[in-house]
Order: sequence, then structure tokens, then C-alpha cells
Amino acid sequence: MRLGQTSIVHFASRFLASLLGFAATVFIGRILGSDGLGIYYLALSVVAWLGIVTKMGIPGAITKRVSEGESGSAYAIAGTSISTVLFVAIAIGVFLLKEPVNRYIGYPAAEFVVLLLFVNLAQTVVNAVLKGQHLVHISGVFNPIRTGTRSIVQISALFAGLGIVGLFVGYTVGYALIALLGTLIVFRNFNQISLPQRSHFQSIVSYAKFSWIGALRSRAFNWVDVSILGFFVSSSLVGIYTAAWNIAVFLILFGGSLSQTLFPEMSSLSADENREAVADLFETALAFAGLILIPGLVGSTILGERLLQVYGEEFSQGAVVLSVLIVATLIQGYQRQFTSTLNAFDRPDLSFRVNAVFIVANVVLNISIIPYYGVVGAAAATAASVAVSLGVAYSELSSLIGFSVPTGEIAKQWVAAAVMGLFVYVGLWLESTYSIVSINIVVVLVLVGLGAAVYFTVLLGISKQFRKTVVDNLPLQIATLQ
Repeated sequence: MRLGQTSIVHFASRFLASLLGFAATVFIGRILGSDGLGIYYLALSVVAWLGIVTKMGIPGAITKRVSEGESGSAYAIAGTSISTVLFVAIAIGVFLLKEPVNRYIGYPAAEFVVLLLFVNLAQTVVNAVLKGQHLVHISGVFNPIRTGTRSIVQISALFAGLGIVGLFVGYTVGYALIALLGTLIVFRNFNQISLPQRSHFQSIVSYAKFSWIGALRSRAFNWVDVSILGFFVSSSLVGIYTAAWNIAVFLILFGGSLSQTLFPEMSSLSADENREAVADLFETALAFAGLILIPGLVGSTILGERLLQVYGEEFSQGAVVLSVLIVATLIQGYQRQFTSTLNAFDRPDLSFRVNAVFIVANVVLNISIIPYYGVVGAAAATAASVAVSLGVAYSELSSLIGFSVPTGEIAKQWVAAAVMGLFVYVGLWLESTYSIVSINIVVVLVLVGLGAAVYFTVLLGISKQFRKTVVDNLPLQIATLQ
């Protein structure tokens, strides 16, 4: 399968999962309001941070050792045992600090935090073993199943009047289901089950101690601002902020799929010391990293209030936050290609440095700015910290390979987005002036569809590279007709 097709397949799976999650978030926002949504996401932020301690790079180590083909079951049991011990220690800590945890979240959720942490850990460990068994396609299919199950149960529970408890129940059911199904598949694919020896535990730990920073960086990008906001603003404002985050993160999916797809190819070329070919792939990744995010930024600037009103009227005040967060995800989209390439060159030390700079900058800026500028300050702090880490990543990669930033191709995407923005603005003005459609979500869907059609039509017209990429990645029979 061509690299572009692989990226699109990977993106489609993640897109479906995110779409289901987005739909559930809209229902939560409309039924519980921004306050309920904020409480839910504050609880999830606590689970996310505690999850780092319970995992500590162990899932990545399990995948690596199981994939090596020998004593796979022993490594899986060893890694699971280590994570279980860490989980028990954290669970005890949560119960001992029950009151502070509940005050921070604004809801008696300490017991639920422990439950969510457990099912999250179980699903992550099972997923790691599946990847180690070269069953990545199955772990990928599980994503929309997990999110879909969680969303259906949550929405049903909300209509049944269970409120925030229903959200926790839905999360538990979704993750527990995948953990159970995955466990059945894992056991079927081990030729034999063998108990781990001391060497297996040592091997897991020796790998994990170098891989934990990646998980911490991911959590920092998604949760530092939300976590710090919990100390300074109301849960209602946290809810509005996380609603905007949901839209912004939705747009970064393609860039993530692109980097994950190109990584193995870059790694192979790097091992063969074919630096010129790696540079070509990297420049291709940069050229398309903003393919979705650039028009997303332009569109959200015009339709921000309308987009957020899908969650409910009170959410429209987050329009500025949405635009700033999409700027952050746009910068992140480019930065991710740099760090992925550094890892492909087997230089995790340089990638570690980039991630460390981001984490420190993100924490410092959020703590410094949020008390004065609230949710807008949180979004700005995230964008600024990603920009700083992008500068560091550029410097580090430049020391390894020579490359040029495809400014021409990126500029064409901005031109196409500007034309799209003009059409969307006119469409919004016509609707506002003549009240053609009174249902907001219909207006949003029509204008988003119009914008996407205009953007890709213009880009196909002005970008030879984009036209070639589309043709090259069409199914063979269709491409032959072009």
C-alpha cells in the first residue's frame, strides 16, 4: 500500500473515533452545560496525569519486547505486573487524598478516578501487547469501537438522568470492553504462556526508563492547560475551553497519521544512511502537515461562535480561545514532523531535549499567564510553548540533515484557504442577513462543506504537487484513468 494511502487509512480510523467522541461531547455540553463538561474533563485530566505514573513507559517497553518474538508472554506478564503495582500505590494515594481530589474536581469523584485509571491502564497494556504481536490493525479498529461504546452508554445514561455519574459509567464500559476483547485475542496469539524471570523485569524497566518522556509530552500538550485552569477558573469556563480543544484537536489528526506512517520508512532509510531520501520524505511531511489545519484556522476564525454554539449558547464565548488553540495545533502539526524525524534517525536524546523544552515552557507559561488572562491565556501559553519547541526542533534536525522548508507549497495552501474564507464569509453574511436557515447546526454543516469543497478545488488547481499526490494515491484502476 502506498504511504499516502496508509496515512489516509490510519487517519480514517482515528477520524471515525474522534467523530464519535465529538458527537458525545456535544450531547454532554447540551445536556449538562459547560459546568458538567468542565467537571468531567477535570476528572479526566487527573486520570491522565496519574496514568503517567502507572505506566512510566511500560506499555512501550511491552510492545518492544513482545515484538522481538521470544518469551513474549513472559514480557507481557512482567510489564503488566509492574504497572499493577504502580496502580495499587497510586490508588491508595488517591483514597488517602480523597477530599483534596474532590475539591479540585468540584465533584465527589475520587472513587471514579481510581476506576477510570484502572480501565484505562488495562486497555493501554492490552493494546501494547497487541501491537507487539503485530496486530496493529486490530488495536486500530478497537479505537472507534471503544469510543463508540463509550459515547452510546454516556448519551443513554444522560437521557436516563444519571448526569455526571453516567459519563464515568460510559467511560468505564468503553475501556473495559476493549480490554476484555483484547485480552482474549492476546491469549489466543501466544503459542505458550510462560512466567517471567528476573531478567524479563529488568529488560522491561531498562527500555521503559527512556520512553516515558514521550507520554509525558503528549499529556502536557493535552492536559497541562486544563489542569492548571482547574485551580484558577470555574468548571464552567473549563468546560468551554475543553469544547474548543475538542474542535482544535480534531483538526490535527491527519498530521499525526502522516508522521506515524512516514516514521518506519524514514527509520529504514536512516539505517541505510540514505539521508537525502529521509530529507525528501521530511519535506513532503512538512508540505502536507498543515493541509487540514490551515483551512481549519481560517474557517474557525470566521465560524468560531457558530461552531461552539453546537455545544450550546453559552459556549460561543470561547471563539477567541478556539482560534488560538488551532494556531497551537497548527504549530504542533509541523513540530511533530521534526521530532518524528529525529526519532527515525535514532536520536531520542535530541527528541527528549525538544520535548523537555516544551514541557517546561508549557508549565511555566500556563502558571504565569492563566491567573491574569484565564482561558485565553491558557490557549496562548500552549501556542507559545509549542512555538518555542518548534524552534529547538528545527535547530536540532538542521544539525543532522540538510533540508528546505517547502514554503511555496505551504503558501498555496494559505491562498486556497483565503479563497475558501471569502466564500464562507459571504455565505455566513447571506444567512445572517436573510435568515435563510434558522437551525445553527445546519448552517455550520453547509458552510463547512462549502468551505472544504472550495479549498480542495482551488488547491487542486494551483498546486501541481497536491494534484500529483492525489493521483498517485488513488486506487490503481482510478489512477489509470487520470
